[in-house]
Amino acid sequence: MKEKVVLAYSGGLDTSFCVKYLAEEKNLDVYSAIANTGGFSPEELEDIKTKAYELGVIEHETLDVTEKYYDRCIRYMIYGNVLKNNTYPLSVSSERIFQALAIVNYARKVGAKYIAHGSTGAGNDQIRFDLTFQVLAPEIEVIAPIRNMKLAREEEIKYLKERGVVRDWTKMEYSINKGLWGTSIGGKETLTSNQGLPEAAYPSQLMTNKEEELTIEFKAGEIHKVNGTEYTNKIEAIKAIEEVGAAHAIGRDIHVGDTIIGIKGRVGFEAAAPILIIKAHHALEKHTLTKWQMHWKEQLGNWYGMFLHESQYLEPSMRNIEAFLESTQKNVNGKVILKLKEYRFEIVGIESDNNLMSSKFGEYGEMNKLWDARDVEGFTTILATPLKIYNAVNKDELDF
Repeated sequence: MKEKVVLAYSGGLDTSFCVKYLAEEKNLDVYSAIANTGGFSPEELEDIKTKAYELGVIEHETLDVTEKYYDRCIRYMIYGNVLKNNTYPLSVSSERIFQALAIVNYARKVGAKYIAHGSTGAGNDQIRFDLTFQVLAPEIEVIAPIRNMKLAREEEIKYLKERGVVRDWTKMEYSINKGLWGTSIGGKETLTSNQGLPEAAYPSQLMTNKEEELTIEFKAGEIHKVNGTEYTNKIEAIKAIEEVGAAHAIGRDIHVGDTIIGIKGRVGFEAAAPILIIKAHHALEKHTLTKWQMHWKEQLGNWYGMFLHESQYLEPSMRNIEAFLESTQKNVNGKVILKLKEYRFEIVGIESDNNLMSSKFGEYGEMNKLWDARDVEGFTTILATPLKIYNAVNKDELDF
């Protein structure tokens, strides 16, 4: 009997190539599995399944990990206002661990000797998949055909064409990774430093040029209402925000950063919901948290995002950071009003019973109510004391 391999399958060019290669060149029984993190409709998942069987897989399985992905990761990224390099909402980085976990469980279920993925040798995903598989299933061998043979997309297309695989190859010019927390887009332009993605490369297109108001209400840091409609299912709330924001083509950008393997990388993305939610949540926190809560959240939120990106989700300190982030959210309650326009948005303001910007204590730049002039004079004197001492002792350092 042939050995079994479970392929992390998306239906794209790389994993389509892997099905044929693993079956024909490696003589393996290919079991494909797509771990859905919220980026596919039922119709799209059915189409992916059909194409997998057309390619010749023995069995195809859809593994839905969307709820687990939200509960164990997305909500902490919201709590932490996580944006890599202050730009990218870690759309792909964060979901890979949950896809890898689901693939490991499925591979054990079918008794596979191998797990395969379609990552290249020059990206982050190969590390995220391989590391998770090594930690959680060291007995299962990993095969990465695209990486091992250093294949270009044109070579993969040629290989599939020669085997009679019919697809719209023009749509495969770009590598699209879609999930609940955004869509990444890679293509020839992102391999350069000076070219932007063409409009057609983005899966969502501008649908309206009319300004629109959007309200997001949070309860203990989680989305509670969208435009007045209450959501007990937070995944549906994110989808509702995505639908509104994507119509305005909001959330597009190109992220440039350091990869796990040490080179610089560039990737396009569209993430209307993540950007709107994070910016709204951050605005609400500015009003409801103290200065030092904001300070330490910024430090730990940045670490949390970095560890997610660097494939360190299984590091136990991540659970400690999650506990801290969650503990800060008790008073993050209220409504945030946003104004959406073509390709951009602005935060109009917030309404909250926990708003620390209260006029009964003082009005910034206008009126002090909780202290008088003597308090300010004394406070300033004490604040200045250590600076007076240092600069009096080290006069030669002053060159103003």
